[in-house]
Amino acid sequence: MAPINDDRDGLRRCRDCSEWKPLDQFCASSKRPDGRGSYCKPCFNERSKASYARRVKAKFDREVRLGRVVPDGHRFCPACDAVKPFEAFPRNRADASGYATYCKPCHNAKTRDTKDRLYGGNREYHLRQRYGVGEKEFQELLAEQGGVCAICGGANPQHLDHDHRTGWVRGILCFNCNGGLGQFRDSPMRLARAITYLRGTTWQRALIHPGVYQMCSPTRGRPPSRRF
Repeated sequence: MAPINDDRDGLRRCRDCSEWKPLDQFCASSKRPDGRGSYCKPCFNERSKASYARRVKAKFDREVRLGRVVPDGHRFCPACDAVKPFEAFPRNRADASGYATYCKPCHNAKTRDTKDRLYGGNREYHLRQRYGVGEKEFQELLAEQGGVCAICGGANPQHLDHDHRTGWVRGILCFNCNGGLGQFRDSPMRLARAITYLRGTTWQRALIHPGVYQMCSPTRGRPPSRRF
């Protein structure tokens, strides 16, 4: 019997589905002069999946889980075994779809489990990742400060202050002092100007007699408004 001609005017017939298709719809193959194989891409993918399943079965004696078909704009979450729209998944630029493998609730739960397992909690993870120290080093530094804010002396400070230029930890501050340094952009010049400004616009107490003080107005600025 004469062999069946698989090529015709830039077309090729797939040996699995027997459909005539353009050559660019066939997988690349270095064994043929035109660089295209005998199976179209969909049929070649099915053959590859079947071959992989046979190898896994022979080597590990287990079945390969079949891929799940989901509608457009949706994704399957393997943690909760549910198909959800893309909006239910966090973004992930590393994935071809642009979304993470797990939906947002499952993603958050797995993230918490990972932080607990590797770092002992979210706070330890935060300190290690952002400042390079842990809760142990935090408590040691706080003890060196006497358990108070390094600036105002307030009790129970919880904010680890660091140099934004070098990343070095400087001390532990309360919320207001930490936020104040941030607003002044860690600039000694701005802080010095603020001190000069306050001294020039704030009323001062002047000792006029032992134990007697008088409030002196600032050298510049407007007096407080009065109601008549």
